[in-house]
Amino acid sequence: MPVSDALDVGPFFHGTKADLRVGDLLTAGFRSNYRPEVVMNHIYFTALRDGAGLAAELAVGEGAPRVYVVEPTGAFENDPNVTDKKFPGNPTRSYRSAEPLRIVGEVTDWTRQTPGALRAWRDRLAVVRADERGEIIN
Repeated sequence: MPVSDALDVGPFFHGTKADLRVGDLLTAGFRSNYRPEVVMNHIYFTALRDGAGLAAELAVGEGAPRVYVVEPTGAFENDPNVTDKKFPGNPTRSYRSAEPLRIVGEVTDWTRQTPGALRAWRDRLAVVRADERGEIIN
């Protein structure tokens, strides 16, 4: 597994509502779960199983939230959307790669969010999207 600049060595996780199998590749080029008007140039992942679980629960789609163990197939970097912009360092252990991620397994023992916590996360994301569009939300 390629490691970039002494970053985490894993295991790594990706949360989604897609039904995938071991050996499948996750690739960039799809719409963002959080900003659907944006097509992603990178695939995002984390070294925190529960962080991937939260991403799975917030992902678009009708499927069940799933957390996959993934292996980067190429270089990766700290996720610049959170690293040092929102949190000093990389406490979320969030990364991105322009290269595919290979599914190597699935985990089912991640911590689920309560309905109230999910509502709060969705509300925060709605405020962020509205702010980016210059809208006001009460």
